[in-house]
Amino acid sequence: MSALPISPGEPTPAAMPLPAAPSPAREALAMFMRNPAAVAGLVLLSLIVLIAVVGPWLVQADPFEIRGAPLSPPGTEDVWLGTDQLGRDVGIALLYGGRATLLVGAVAALLSVTIGVTLGALAGFYGGRVDALLMRVTEFFQVLPALLFAMVVVTLFSPSLVTVVLSIGLVSWPGTARLTRAEFMKVRDLEFVRAERAIGAGNARLIWKVILPNTIAPLVVSATLAVGAAILFEAGLSFLGLGDPNLMSWGMMIGSSRQYVLSAWWAVAIPGVAIFLTVLAVSLIGDGLNDALNPKLRER
Repeated sequence: MSALPISPGEPTPAAMPLPAAPSPAREALAMFMRNPAAVAGLVLLSLIVLIAVVGPWLVQADPFEIRGAPLSPPGTEDVWLGTDQLGRDVGIALLYGGRATLLVGAVAALLSVTIGVTLGALAGFYGGRVDALLMRVTEFFQVLPALLFAMVVVTLFSPSLVTVVLSIGLVSWPGTARLTRAEFMKVRDLEFVRAERAIGAGNARLIWKVILPNTIAPLVVSATLAVGAAILFEAGLSFLGLGDPNLMSWGMMIGSSRQYVLSAWWAVAIPGVAIFLTVLAVSLIGDGLNDALNPKLRER
């Protein structure tokens, strides 16, 4: 059987370019978008953030202003979601409280991850005495009662947005530090790290430019879940009356109305549902990122 003739300008089969392999980032994104729960969490969180950011601009009001009779039920004229025990509009408080709650969750999680990654990276890279010292510090913070320690910090320095964020960040980093340390210990002796060291790369470059980018996947998941944990932590502090009294938050709404949970359920249930949905959305995104960034799962 004779071979098919090839025209002069036509490339031979051996010269045909191979299709480019998709990058790991695109594969991870594609796998994340194929996860219905993760996509639902992303849509839900985006909607919550959009309402929290844009809502106060559209509804110019003071969340602490008395707008109706105390404990008015939902559906009352001018206060669709009812009022609390002081007569404050639950709907307006929910709108403005979302901004503070999300801000505390994001900034506290960022602080927690920054501390955890820094200490874990140094411990995992250097090992030896540095590792032993930093892990003893980590264990000290890990065995402390987190809520009690945060309460002491907030009480000593007076309740405010800054002290709440600092207290949450200071008690939430040990888990991230241990995860980072473990990842660094797995990667620090691999061939590409040795090659960088052989060509003269310093320790700072090896830690932050070589090893950290190759351990970022589990850290991204940890950071995502830290946001949900920080939101719950802030709600707990506010429930105990240790939130910023001059800043409306969902936790503060629940804490100030907890005595009326049977007679005015809406004042507690509505912000409670908002916290539940936000943490649920963050958890779904975290699970989706964990699946998408796991190479073993992408190969299935």
